[in-house]
Amino acid sequence: MTAPTALIAEDEPLLAAALQAELARAWPELRVVATVGDGASAVREALQLQPDVLFFDIRMPGLSGLDAAAELADAWDDAAKPFPALAFVTAYDQYAVQAFETQAMDYVLKPVQPARLAKTVQKMRLAIAQSVPAATESGAIPPRNTLDARADQLRQLLAALQPGPAPAPSTPLRLLPVSAPGAGGSVVRMVPLQDVLALQAADKYVRVLTASGEHLLRTPLKDLQPQLNPAEFWQIHRSTLVRADAIDLVQRDEAGRLHLRVRGVSETLAVSRLYAHLFKAL
Repeated sequence: MTAPTALIAEDEPLLAAALQAELARAWPELRVVATVGDGASAVREALQLQPDVLFFDIRMPGLSGLDAAAELADAWDDAAKPFPALAFVTAYDQYAVQAFETQAMDYVLKPVQPARLAKTVQKMRLAIAQSVPAATESGAIPPRNTLDARADQLRQLLAALQPGPAPAPSTPLRLLPVSAPGAGGSVVRMVPLQDVLALQAADKYVRVLTASGEHLLRTPLKDLQPQLNPAEFWQIHRSTLVRADAIDLVQRDEAGRLHLRVRGVSETLAVSRLYAHLFKAL
């Protein structure tokens, strides 16, 4: 059996080195194949190297550890190899630790604590052992795919780590001030919320998709979302919300990923594995 491999994503080099040193003591046969300092690199290297275990720092530049894990889950080919055992690295926070334990997601505290790391290593060894297919008495190979369960855990953890609901605004959100080209430069148009079919984060803006076209909103999606009715606007991806009653159809591709069409929107929108539960009938 080949030695298990690991990828560490931690933006503080000293903490990354400390984690690797402690892992060498707690899990001598584990081979760390890469150490990266941001979420986007973590996703890219994990897809290329396909390690057996991942250690993702919660807070990293660009994509957070949670967002990186969600993006990796969407892109991972679980038919080729089981999704890696995953642990998040976090500074001690009683609320965060409680959320991890409630959602059965493993974590490592920083600075690294050997006793806590030993528990994580034990769980990861077991996860790897259970992910290896073995023939049953009938000769059949039991399924090894735990990706859907992992996606559910990530979704629930994201929800658990969100701050409490913001107080309802005194005036319900009815209009969105969007940028639009004008004769003397850009102008601001007021788009009625009832006309919005989808919202999609794009760099520093939010794409506001309506039947009449696309507009840009400067408010970040994470700030806009709490002002929207979750029953009216469904989250289907970490960067996409759609009007639920405008969903026309949902399709599953050959890789098992979901895509949907919204009436009045020409493009197809991807559904993250984290939100595939909304369409369980498929």
